[in-house]
Amino acid sequence: MESQQDAYGETLAEIGEEDERVVVLDADLHHSNRTDIFKERFPERFFEAGIAEANMIGVAAGLSMVGLIPFANSFAVFTTGRVYDQIRVSVCYPRSNVKIVGTSAGLSDCHDGATHQSIEDVAIMRALPNMIVVVPCDSPETREATRAIYNYVGPAYLRTNRQPIPVIWENPEECAFRIGEALTVREGRDVGVVASGYAVWLAVEAAERAAKEGVSVEVLDVHTLKPMDRGAIVKIAKKTGALVTVEEHSLIGGLRSAVAEIVTEDYPIPVKCVGIQDRFGESALEYDELLKAYGITVDNILEKVREALQNKR
Repeated sequence: MESQQDAYGETLAEIGEEDERVVVLDADLHHSNRTDIFKERFPERFFEAGIAEANMIGVAAGLSMVGLIPFANSFAVFTTGRVYDQIRVSVCYPRSNVKIVGTSAGLSDCHDGATHQSIEDVAIMRALPNMIVVVPCDSPETREATRAIYNYVGPAYLRTNRQPIPVIWENPEECAFRIGEALTVREGRDVGVVASGYAVWLAVEAAERAAKEGVSVEVLDVHTLKPMDRGAIVKIAKKTGALVTVEEHSLIGGLRSAVAEIVTEDYPIPVKCVGIQDRFGESALEYDELLKAYGITVDNILEKVREALQNKR
């Protein structure tokens, strides 16, 4: 179990060592976001915006106009929802080279409840022209994703989980991360499970259990939700003939929507979905309690795999 936010903070500081153009802004959450690592090494390039995310994005856009590469950080619910207009007008419209990082995403800020849980951030960012959306599945992929958005010239949104989560890509060489190119975690032939973020690990667990029932499940790690890897989605659809999408996000506008947009146009097949229904989050003592309450579990994925297989037949 490793922390995506630790991986992000450490990688950001490494990039800062390599490139003096990198600056970091935070909205009074640098300890939680782990931008404190960058702050300690490069205090002259760290800007504390306070609880003023809209102002932070405006400042980041201005810094990008003079050739700097700003990373603007807060909880995902705040870096996308509270500042939508600033992102739309000051970042996306002029294609500003601003990196927006949303931490504590999905239900992972389990204790703070609905006001702090971002279940619609991917949908918001996907809808904005010129924005790319990256949702890594573990700490190694987070490191690669952080470097990828740094190298990408233009607006980028990176989403991370607050909780320690299992490592999928233990061998860095296997995690050949490229923006817009999905990765096959597990080969299969009967049903394809398309997942993003923490849900990738749940999908792998479900695939292993399905194998014991004689069902071969392929798992695809869709770490970039915009631009989507259209070719990979069509390929897994043709190979398996039935799909299940899994995400820690609203089923409206996130991974399910992105996959359906491709499949309905290019290769119509049965698609079942695991994610958050049209409802807000809530508080819980433990992260797993929330995931179970919202049906984002190995058991539920396995049930959807069975349904997809039945629909295919």
